[in-house]
Amino acid sequence: MQRREFITLLGGAVAVCPRAVKAQQANKVYRIGTISAGVRLNSSELQDALSGLGWIEGKNLIHERRYAENRPERLPGLVAELIGLNVDVIVAVGTLAPIVAKQVTPTIPIVMTSAGDPLGSGLVASLAKPGGNVTGLSLMSPELAGKRLELLKELVPGLTRIAVLWNAANPYPANVFTQTKLAAEKLGIEVQSLEIRSSDDLNGALEDALRQNAGALIAVEDPLTYAYDNRKRIVTFAAKNRLPVISGVREFADAGGLLAYGANLADLARRAAGYVDKILKGAKPSDLPVEQPTKFDFVINLKTAKSLGLVISPVLLARADEVIE
Repeated sequence: MQRREFITLLGGAVAVCPRAVKAQQANKVYRIGTISAGVRLNSSELQDALSGLGWIEGKNLIHERRYAENRPERLPGLVAELIGLNVDVIVAVGTLAPIVAKQVTPTIPIVMTSAGDPLGSGLVASLAKPGGNVTGLSLMSPELAGKRLELLKELVPGLTRIAVLWNAANPYPANVFTQTKLAAEKLGIEVQSLEIRSSDDLNGALEDALRQNAGALIAVEDPLTYAYDNRKRIVTFAAKNRLPVISGVREFADAGGLLAYGANLADLARRAAGYVDKILKGAKPSDLPVEQPTKFDFVINLKTAKSLGLVISPVLLARADEVIE
């Protein structure tokens, strides 16, 4: 081969190389793993949002899902399973899951969908510049605890004492309880702590609320209280004993609780897909700021209010995103 022909051939190969690399990347099948401390949910917001961004499960994406079924001790093993499957990104639901995932792997990118207090729990160095391998969405907005108390005080005449049901094994409910106490002091409301760590603690905690004459109950949302069976137990007990219940997830109002006011979980899941998309395209978690909720659910169960003898003002009804009748 003459020198000129060799140079021409080499130049052609160099010109083709970038296109070949792009084609190879386009044909790659990526793998993500979702992990939660709770139970499997019949929700598809994350996958639907990923599909809208071009990540089709079974085509260019494999989605592995693991659930600890409210047994936090299982989380390290489940994360290890995902790592063994060579996932490119771990999507961690709630607060416990990303904490454990970060402990197990300091390198695989982790996207939080709804972490309670990413900064306080040490998941990120700062919200603006997370550092490390964790980023995503925070569930908690600082003013939420105070707003829930204000709603209860407006709805329940003469409210002076509330009980807060919270999972002491999870950093997020602990943070909510602290914020609730601070807000209650300003409103002149006494707070009773109902700490649970498993479903077995639930009945005793609820009975304590009655013994100490709580005028209302705040069920702090986390995988333990959110689980369908536990949620129904809480709402059924409250209805039987005429105890108004408020929580941060709309499913409590759907089940018969009085109010729900908190971040829209479906919206957080959809927004998490954007983080996954950017990371799979080469972005580093440390460069993606953590975002707070921007969409909230305010749901009033009017049927429950009537059964409790509570009058909901037209102004408050107009403020609600949904009224269940």
